[in-house]
Amino acid sequence: MFARACCLLIGYGFGLFQTSYFIGKAKGVDIRTMGSGNAGTTNALRTLGTKAGLLTMVGDVSKCILAVILTWLLFRGSSPELFPLLKIWTAAGVILGHDYPFYMKFRGGKGIAATAGMVIAFGDWPMIVVGIILFFGIFFATHYVSLSSLSLSTEFLVFLCVFSAAGRYPLTSARSVEMCVIVAVLTGLAYFQHRGNIRRLASGCERKTYLSSRHPSDQ
Repeated sequence: MFARACCLLIGYGFGLFQTSYFIGKAKGVDIRTMGSGNAGTTNALRTLGTKAGLLTMVGDVSKCILAVILTWLLFRGSSPELFPLLKIWTAAGVILGHDYPFYMKFRGGKGIAATAGMVIAFGDWPMIVVGIILFFGIFFATHYVSLSSLSLSTEFLVFLCVFSAAGRYPLTSARSVEMCVIVAVLTGLAYFQHRGNIRRLASGCERKTYLSSRHPSDQ
């Protein structure tokens, strides 16, 4: 349990780096007072511009990858057989830190860029390739970031459960189940964070997002 707790805390610490918040502060604004009020990639893209949105995405993806690298450096000698599970514990901390940063009164983002970082850092290439195709395929087909985001979270959960059941990872059955349960909780959190988006998707009034400023209305 010590290693798990350490990974969760390490991840939370990395998750506290709110990329969009700091970019906004550099521009003299608080992103939480703009647009949707969410400190994430989509709101940064819509309110601060394409460059800020892309920087936010890169920053939020990278912080999860860097946290997992630190975990590997710390535990590669003592707990190598646990590393797939420890990656997930670390990523869970990053997502929690991103979504609920204490110094921002627990008002952060929705955790999807950090989730993308988790998929990449987990390092299973079929998941990564399918995740990229699924996310960007749905985004460019619909321009609904929320739908793309929830599809990515769901894809990772499904692949992880299937691959774990097939014995793809060097974990005991109990640890494989533990890993899948954590990701299921994170997926549930993603749906909870997007509950408003889900309602708007169902009613047909979800706002679309474009990478070009030629679509300022985001209808």
